[in-house]
Amino acid sequence: MPFSRTFWNLVLTLGLLSPITLNAADRPVPNKFAGRSEVIAANGMVASSHPLATQVGLDILKAGGTAADAAIAVNAALGLMEPTGNGMGGDLLAIVWDAKTGQLHGLNATGKSGSKVSREWFAENGYEKIPSYGPLTVTVPGAVDGWFMLHERFGKLPMKDLLAPAIRYAREGHPVHEVIAMYWAGHIRARAPWPGYLEQMTIDGRAPQKGEIWKNPNLANTLEKIARQGRDVFYKGEIARTIADFLAEHGGFVTYQDLANHSGYWVDPVSTNYRGYTLWELPPNSQGIAALQILNLLEAYDISAMGFGSADHIHTFTEAKKIVYEDRAKYYADPEFNDIPVAELISKEYADLRRPLINPLKAADSFEAGDPLVLRDGDTVFLSTADSEGNMVSLIQSNWRGSGSGMTPPGLGFVLQNRGEIFNLDPDHANSLEPNKRPFHTNIPAFVTVDEKPFMAFGVMGGEMQPQGHVQILLNMIDFGMNLQDAGDAPRIRHTGSSEPDFGTMRQGGKITLESGFEYDVVRQLMARGHEVEYAGRNPYGGYQAIMRDPETGVYYGASESRKDGQAAGY
Repeated sequence: MPFSRTFWNLVLTLGLLSPITLNAADRPVPNKFAGRSEVIAANGMVASSHPLATQVGLDILKAGGTAADAAIAVNAALGLMEPTGNGMGGDLLAIVWDAKTGQLHGLNATGKSGSKVSREWFAENGYEKIPSYGPLTVTVPGAVDGWFMLHERFGKLPMKDLLAPAIRYAREGHPVHEVIAMYWAGHIRARAPWPGYLEQMTIDGRAPQKGEIWKNPNLANTLEKIARQGRDVFYKGEIARTIADFLAEHGGFVTYQDLANHSGYWVDPVSTNYRGYTLWELPPNSQGIAALQILNLLEAYDISAMGFGSADHIHTFTEAKKIVYEDRAKYYADPEFNDIPVAELISKEYADLRRPLINPLKAADSFEAGDPLVLRDGDTVFLSTADSEGNMVSLIQSNWRGSGSGMTPPGLGFVLQNRGEIFNLDPDHANSLEPNKRPFHTNIPAFVTVDEKPFMAFGVMGGEMQPQGHVQILLNMIDFGMNLQDAGDAPRIRHTGSSEPDFGTMRQGGKITLESGFEYDVVRQLMARGHEVEYAGRNPYGGYQAIMRDPETGVYYGASESRKDGQAAGY
């Protein structure tokens, strides 16, 4: 529950709370925040948000599979084990390091809106915005196509071997993990009214409890069909017919032909260099370049000297985020429908033009989006895998709002995504709803190179938190000297409001949500600068997984999110 400024003033004035700090002297290694060590292995590594899925990926690597093979197997398992964050009804994006060529490859496996959709329909039916759940929100799911694109280019083992573990777990069952059980219980109410959800995704109308065995034989059958018949059974065959008929019956816009026409595409990642480390992200329709823009703004500041968790650190980061998210709201959209000035937005010159907007002593209520075109004249689950050959995959996949739209086609075992909610009904907006258009996408995989060598595949899942999380991980490692696990376990900052692409306006200046672990004197200082500061008792800070490669020895280091059920493991 968020607390008001008055509440914070009372608490801080009376000294009712003490800051929660961790003492490095209490541990045998000098990590300030990490509750566990990094995982270190020489032959391969998998990091995911579920321990059993991580073990699935390790088994694939040990059987001779590539990093891409392991990523597919892990993602398929997560669709069963963590349906609160992903599944075959959602989209997929990935960045792959190909050791043979020494090149990065980006994969955009996101789906489009239905061909029958129109803004006029929403206006005629009294909608001021697209709803959050139900058939009107469904877009074409791109994940399965993404699996096959990854497999065709970078896979080695047969697809049937990659899907076999998920099929086995779906048929025999697995015990539900703690954090997933909590989210599952919280997702039911919003999806209960929609056809198929309660029957397929609950046990007699309730979420499975921690440790309870969850089986999904329908999902096992669907995966078996894909393993035997390939991607086309999903997009052109029996599964596609079931999805299309189901949506037609309940008023959705996605048709059989929309599914049959779907195709993901390979794209070149884009990058910026921050103090010798090159961060790579995917260009729009994803929001990845927001992380690049924020780093460009922060590069001119001595972040290290500010000290982790100081008012200067949090204030400067937040103001940079505000500036960039105005551009995110205005420009990030489907590049097939918009001329997006990506090169200008992520340039150092544009950051130099925008940086003077940051007042070091005062929080801004709002910023106007910039005009990067002046430079032409002078925008979930995450997993990472790595194999013995040096190949690495950074992959993110989701249904949008956790468990998706609630629309659950009969007999298939998964929920369709509600990504269409993100579209804007303003015809002049870059992300305006149109037929056969990819929506603005929050999902962003990330990759870091150093001197053109692979360094780290990482991500921080969690909607609009993702670019903020990417930047904080890198600041923690580069400016504050934390290791891979410490960087993820350190308390996080999340700013919301002041610029949201499609979800209405919030209070001027938005609000900073701080995780426990920051000094309360810092909260006072932030409030004195005009920030609204709140506390969130339920995790809004995302979920982090990472694999780092020592460029000299080739040894892998793995880290997993302490706020989730996840695990990093190697061999």
